[in-house]
Amino acid sequence: MTQPAGLLVAGAGPAGLALALQAHDHGAAVRVIDRRPEAFRPSRALIMHARTLEVLRPLGVTQALLARADTAPAADLHLGGRGGPAVRVVLAGLALPGTAFPHLTLIRQMDVEAVLAGALADRGIDVERGTELAGIRDGPGGVRAVLRSPAVEQASFAFAAGCDGPASTVRAQAGIGWPGRPYPVEVVLADAELSTGLAGDAAHVMTGRQGLVFAFPLGERATWRLLATRPASPGPAPFGQFGPPVPAAELQALLDRAGLDARITALAWSSRVRLQHRVAGRFCRGRLYLAGDAAHAYSPATGQGMNAAIQDAANLGWKLAFAASRPGSEVLLGSYDRERRPVARQVLAMTHLAFWAEASTGRLPSALRGGLAPLAAPLVPALLGRRRLTGAGIGLLSQLWVSYRASPLSVEGAPRPRGGPRAGDRLPDQAVSAAGRTVRLHELLARPGVHVLLGRDADRLDGLPFGPLVSVHRLTSVPGRGLLAVRPDGYIGLRCQTADAGQLSAWLALAGAGGGRPVTPPGSRRLRLSVASWR
Repeated sequence: MTQPAGLLVAGAGPAGLALALQAHDHGAAVRVIDRRPEAFRPSRALIMHARTLEVLRPLGVTQALLARADTAPAADLHLGGRGGPAVRVVLAGLALPGTAFPHLTLIRQMDVEAVLAGALADRGIDVERGTELAGIRDGPGGVRAVLRSPAVEQASFAFAAGCDGPASTVRAQAGIGWPGRPYPVEVVLADAELSTGLAGDAAHVMTGRQGLVFAFPLGERATWRLLATRPASPGPAPFGQFGPPVPAAELQALLDRAGLDARITALAWSSRVRLQHRVAGRFCRGRLYLAGDAAHAYSPATGQGMNAAIQDAANLGWKLAFAASRPGSEVLLGSYDRERRPVARQVLAMTHLAFWAEASTGRLPSALRGGLAPLAAPLVPALLGRRRLTGAGIGLLSQLWVSYRASPLSVEGAPRPRGGPRAGDRLPDQAVSAAGRTVRLHELLARPGVHVLLGRDADRLDGLPFGPLVSVHRLTSVPGRGLLAVRPDGYIGLRCQTADAGQLSAWLALAGAGGGRPVTPPGSRRLRLSVASWR
């Protein structure tokens, strides 16, 4: 038996790598295993949204990600299939106030995984590839796992996070339900060389009665990545995973049917992927947790899979790290399911509707794509030229709207402040003055831990036992005596009209970042508040 470690992360996709990175940076000992012997696999995701970049920023990886990304992506929309008009769309400089990333970002999942794994390696954590989770159970003394690599090892952990995909071993052995249904439509993916007159500086989107065809100049084994939808093929291929290859003749038929002026001259790789829509019945049981594709399965519409996975990780990583060293963290740990599962259900509804419109072969969506889309084509440039309208749409897809107001960690202090974002809301970015300089708020908070923001005239917080993962900032450009406590994932945890040390200390203890009993500095008013009284 090896020495116990704090956290076992099963799965080294975006969710597992981001979760391990955040848990480590908040004090946890972490082991990451993945059954794949090699890191490379073809990318399924190609889009990163603004909110995902925001939650990764405190981990110091956003610059490396943006260096591999296209932050001003262009797309040619070929509406209505063969002969349909093409409309150029450039998704840069969007009207997305309150974020440092007002753009849609094209980046391959392979590059995201490489950056996150590199950041872990820099911290001395190597992914244990070729290591399979053969069994796992939660008992009175913690989590017991059986690891096979091919030698068999038994190890114990404080917690385990299943980031091991749609066929999750952690979910199955925790006995967590997986309700949902398969889609009658599947996705075909391929990397290919094309003989074509298509512009190589843009993605190409073909809409028609039969579904969608995308051609991205982002291939990993060839110049072009192709993505097409079609009725699901019979066969037992696993959901959400790469299935059997698709012959070049079938791919060419899909391109021809969509009206894409391109011939496949070389096919480097192809696969069919069966799709489903599901949300796990719960996101945790005991000390076993689920994140990413192990917790929810979406269609590829609007590019939510990788983004939702990383945002799960941002929510869970710091909580497991704080709870591993602090007993009595039931409220903190229970907040993960209460916060993220409702979001997963909302994202599922959004992606389901979008995929119905994009890919369903039903009569109504087929008619909309094949008949009305070409008629509406002349209006598209004018609509997309309205930056606020386009920004609002991208902001919706980016999950900037997500709020955890109903969470037990979201506390409106007394006296309750007026106006502004509430406890549970994402903290928006803006220019502020602090420590004699003007800086963007998210830049000021771009390091791990809890951040306490004080208004210009707020009382000092001398005497509170702040640890290394609690930072205090006085915003001299923000009038008033108020206080905000911002969680490591960028959401407001506590909001007070005055900088009350008792309320802050109690909230820090609730969030796992404090020493427990509230401490009141001399001259402060002592408050005795229960958690229930804050709700």
